[in-house]
Amino acid sequence: MPSAKSSGKERRHQSTSRSTRAGLQFPVSRIHRMLRRANVSKRIGSGAPVYLAAVLEYLSAEILELAGNAARDNKKRRINPRHLQLAIRNDEELSKLLGDVIISEGGVVPYINPALLPAKSKKQSLDSQEV
Repeated sequence: MPSAKSSGKERRHQSTSRSTRAGLQFPVSRIHRMLRRANVSKRIGSGAPVYLAAVLEYLSAEILELAGNAARDNKKRRINPRHLQLAIRNDEELSKLLGDVIISEGGVVPYINPALLPAKSKKQSLDSQEV
């Protein structure tokens, strides 16, 4: 008597990854494994790695979008560390989040104290208004 497993008509259920189920690009299973190995806690729920993967994916997409804009402003097609630095430091929330981070080869954000700039005289400003 043939068993149900050996019948050739049944199709095998194809497994889908947790990343695909969540609609994410970041690896949910790998993040779950890393959380278990990092001894964050004794037990880790099934939703925690999904949430963490979604947050990491959002942050990386946000940084890459701003860095891509900075690269385009500098007429470059590739994102380099300078573009990452400009993107992070010009965004208030990312700058606060990554305030203590040093990006190698990133340089500094250009800033000139207004006291060092040449002062506009009243006569010069009045001349520019008379047109």
